[in-house]
Amino acid sequence: MDASYIDEKSESRLYIGNLDLKITEAALIKMFSPYGKIVSEDFLWHTRGPKRGEPRGFAFIQYSTKEEAKLAKEKMHGRLACGRPLVVRLASEKYLEEAAQNSSKAVGEENKTGFVGGTSGQMNRSAKIAAIKNKLKALEEESSSAKKQKQVDNSSCNGSLNCLSGKDGLNNLQN
Repeated sequence: MDASYIDEKSESRLYIGNLDLKITEAALIKMFSPYGKIVSEDFLWHTRGPKRGEPRGFAFIQYSTKEEAKLAKEKMHGRLACGRPLVVRLASEKYLEEAAQNSSKAVGEENKTGFVGGTSGQMNRSAKIAAIKNKLKALEEESSSAKKQKQVDNSSCNGSLNCLSGKDGLNNLQN
């Protein structure tokens, strides 16, 4: 398979996070379809445990071109859906961002301890703990900013498709 095809495909795939559990696959497609041709959609569900069959709160949407994906990202990132700000990124950005954060944290931790991981290239225990603590801190900050945003937004989600707030909310998409 051609590497440019893989790059094009990854650049046209969006990660959509912070989804309210009341948002359905159909609602998600309706929210994102005005920005281009959706080639595929992966709505992730819990497959095990007590939450089996419930949505996991994030999904992926593949557009036919990277331009459509970038337009959807620009228009939908931070937009409120069921009182929660959507997190919309290129799927490749999310992967690269997390990989860069984890590698820089590991390097920083190795420099503090004076220990560089074994030849396998894996992080040492301290670096893993530091990475987990940093991830928890980032999640807490994201959660607190989402709560502030939610307080500002007086609309409520009643479990229907009326979850999207904004000037051209989901009500217009239902027509």
